[in-house]
Amino acid sequence: MSNESDLKAFENGDILVGATILNNPDDDHAGDGRIIQYDHDLNLKGTLWTQHTTHLVGGLKFDKGNNLWAFDSQNYSVIKVAPTGEQIDQIDFGARSFSNACFSNSGDVYLGEHLVGDESNNKALEGPRKLGTVLPFMPDTDRYGDGNLYNFSSDGALKETYETETHGGMPGFLGVTASAFDPDESKIVYISELGNRIFQYDIINKQQMNDLITYEPDSGNLVIAISYAPNGDFYSIKANFREGFALCQHDPKSGEIIKEKVLPGPGWATLCLSSDNETAVIGNFFNGQIGKFVIETGEITATAETNVERSLAGIAESS
Repeated sequence: MSNESDLKAFENGDILVGATILNNPDDDHAGDGRIIQYDHDLNLKGTLWTQHTTHLVGGLKFDKGNNLWAFDSQNYSVIKVAPTGEQIDQIDFGARSFSNACFSNSGDVYLGEHLVGDESNNKALEGPRKLGTVLPFMPDTDRYGDGNLYNFSSDGALKETYETETHGGMPGFLGVTASAFDPDESKIVYISELGNRIFQYDIINKQQMNDLITYEPDSGNLVIAISYAPNGDFYSIKANFREGFALCQHDPKSGEIIKEKVLPGPGWATLCLSSDNETAVIGNFFNGQIGKFVIETGEITATAETNVERSLAGIAESS
């Protein structure tokens, strides 16, 4: 029996979540791609079963026209869903592991390349945390990727390649895994998930900037998600497997942590700041739960279950 999509037209405040059904017994990152639609209070509204995807669907973000973008970085798919709730034909941006996007007011698209390096820097080929999926090499190469940012015009023409610094994260191969446009569009802030740095790249002068924040390696602090709120406040999720996970508000200039709220347990890895500038919708990668948090108090006002572990890889709010 085929999966039937029933995604509704996007309404203000809808929450869209990438949560693939991992039903491929040979690959723990693969299965039926799925985007779930909730209302403002996390009541279920509909589901889109994505076309042209094979692995985890994530990196959800709305562009200026309220089209929803999402990514399958392992089969090089860039997904676009119209405000009507229908998946529409998307530009082919090329065979790279894109997993996140930023959109400029001029219509340009900035795509982040999820993977970097080759088998020599993959710390998860063997051992107790052996990767349960095969990372693809780019066509005619023996490399996963270059971990760069790419500037495309609205019609898909490559305008600029920014050779960004990356960290690799705990597994060693993670490049630009999440990115966010500074409100004045002068820089892109980005991370290599499970690394200890929040990077900044000056897209005006086309140069790497000093990190927004760098955690000491022995602190155990890692960055797992970043996002700007609509009012320009900047947040991250700090992961520390000894001390717990926390939602942090940073000074957007110095990177200093202004406020920090400890989250209930580990695994909170996907972050979306709501348009009210008072709440955050956060997804738990470990157990598939979504929670709506009051930023000031840490109170959870609503929850939803995607009922799939290690799959929740993107959250976005419709405006």
